[in-house]
Amino acid sequence: MTAPSASLPASCRLAWWGTAWLRGHVVTDFLVDAVLGEDATHAVAGLPGSDVTETLVGALGRLRSAGATAFGAALPAEGDPVGLGGPRDFNTAALEAGEAVVVTGTGLGLVPQRVGAAVAWVVLPAQRRQLPDVGEADRTLRATLLEAADGLARLDVARWRPEVADRLMNLRRRAAVDAPAGVPARCVELAARGVQAMEIADLALEDDGGAVSAYDIEARRATLQPLARAGRHALVAACSPEVWPPG
Repeated sequence: MTAPSASLPASCRLAWWGTAWLRGHVVTDFLVDAVLGEDATHAVAGLPGSDVTETLVGALGRLRSAGATAFGAALPAEGDPVGLGGPRDFNTAALEAGEAVVVTGTGLGLVPQRVGAAVAWVVLPAQRRQLPDVGEADRTLRATLLEAADGLARLDVARWRPEVADRLMNLRRRAAVDAPAGVPARCVELAARGVQAMEIADLALEDDGGAVSAYDIEARRATLQPLARAGRHALVAACSPEVWPPG
């Protein structure tokens, strides 16, 4: 039996598979299937020189003709614009969506807007960005996972979120992520752990569980927010070809 596959954000799927397509590692049909995932369709609006909404394949073809060399993910949150470099309009739209893609070589970015089972990518000018180093993101995530596990144990996570306690006790058991050829193995593994960290944080923050005071609630958030941040930084590094290790 194959291991279940973790679900990557749409921007991470486009970053990995779009880059693999640009570099000749995957054919168009595989690209479309991977980027869509469980969505019904993806379309792209606002491309320079086009006054119509393009299909995903048509838009990627235009971007390749415009000089695109890679696609990189951004997963910003309030107070932490990781993966963004500006300008303001792009950053604001990406923060509202919680994710975006920067297209290297074009000065453009794409921000997803979900409408039911469809995704419309809006094209906006985007600047070069500073990115987490893969090794640094890896080390930070490992340390933050251990700190979060210790902190949640002190907060008696097993009582108010037994499923979170189970996940923390089995950190080596995580879903794999589907990756195309060309993505470094280290980045594939880092992405899987990034998704794992974000899922643990989201699950534990779903509601206030057995919290009995404002202090309890704040203590949980103070423990979990660094974990979510480390997970997002790990995913951005893993899904940004600009910082991939050579080879």
